[in-house]
Amino acid sequence: MSEATRLTHIDASGEAHMVDVGDKAETVRIAVAEGFVKMKPETLALIRDGNAKKGDVIGTARLAGIMAAKQTANLIPLCHPLMLTKVAVDITEDTTLPGLRVEAMVKLSGKTGVEMEALTAVSIACLTVYDMAKAADKGMEIVNIRLLEKSGGKSGDFRRQES
Repeated sequence: MSEATRLTHIDASGEAHMVDVGDKAETVRIAVAEGFVKMKPETLALIRDGNAKKGDVIGTARLAGIMAAKQTANLIPLCHPLMLTKVAVDITEDTTLPGLRVEAMVKLSGKTGVEMEALTAVSIACLTVYDMAKAADKGMEIVNIRLLEKSGGKSGDFRRQES
């Protein structure tokens, strides 16, 4: 197996381990991820109009996503604790679903990437939307959580190409 295709969190004996990033160069690293919460049109209207029983769904989900990005190393066993310099979570209405689109951008200057932090932010923001609106719509679906782009680091840039 080539160095490029080898799983970095698995050592030569097949055991999981935390990657040593001590010798890596510090670079600016950015990752952007997205996910969607599909729901009934009337549930989307409740959220949009601020009438959900638990309060401000979008504001609370945005804050939950930011907090989650900062806690990724506590949630995913082999992630490094990172000093993030920026986390932005945007939640927008998507009437074609119908539902909400969640996008997270995470940035730092460091020795390891922030893909997991961006994906964690999106996941927790989507789960928070579900939690806050489940009384109105238990059939909501969280779908298509994925990395859109990343930059910085040895592996270079990545930008998702739509098929």
